Amino acid sequence: MKVSELSKLSGLSVRTLHYYDEIGLLKPGEVSEAGYRGYGEEAVERLSQVMFFRELGFPLKDIRGILESPSFDRNAALEQQIELLKLKREHLDNLITLAEGAVMLGMSRVDFKAFDTRKIDAYMAEAKENWGKSKAWQQYEAKIKGQTKQQQDAAAQGTMDILAEMGKLKVAGEAPDSSAAQDLVEKLRAHFTEYYYDCTLEILAGLGKMYTGDGRFQENIDEYGGPGTAQFAGEAIAVYCGE
Repeated sequence: MKVSELSKLSGLSVRTLHYYDEIGLLKPGEVSEAGYRGYGEEAVERLSQVMFFRELGFPLKDIRGILESPSFDRNAALEQQIELLKLKREHLDNLITLAEGAVMLGMSRVDFKAFDTRKIDAYMAEAKENWGKSKAWQQYEAKIKGQTKQQQDAAAQGTMDILAEMGKLKVAGEAPDSSAAQDLVEKLRAHFTEYYYDCTLEILAGLGKMYTGDGRFQENIDEYGGPGTAQFAGEAIAVYCGE
């Protein structure tokens, strides 16, 4: 869909969507020669996550870090978001009841417990820890601090280029456990360590599963490297990690 259609669907202004693109938070699926942005289902899905996090009060830079963290679990995050929204609804219901009582009884009878947000704050702190405050996420945040958008885009492009090399190996008939494929996995691991975070075997294994288990990632990788590239990369990573 066009950016104007996404704006109408989401309620966000076109200017806001353009800004999300500029900071790398929500990239369009395609950009025409004339510069028009096109958004697919994966972009709409990512935008819904962005809007949930914004509704819960997260800064944009934190949202991008959370969504791109290897430890991010979309379904688990959604469950926690639902719980947080319920807590916020309960808090608002208590405030409404308090205000209605104040109308009838006067402000001197106000129960200030209704203003207490410690339960919400505690749950949000726990959720933040689960969503992105891992050691890897902290390293990622530290490394991208001060980087320009061009530098961040170049690092992301480097990742896709390595994956595309894996796609070429697949076309050439190489197996995921071949030395050539394993060399590329090592190259990919070194790339993540240099530009993002210390890519441990655990994190690398998680990335491999994400490439084959997340439709959005699989589609993007296969579109860039050719059909089956994501599956090949996931299998090669599994071999490298001894799984």
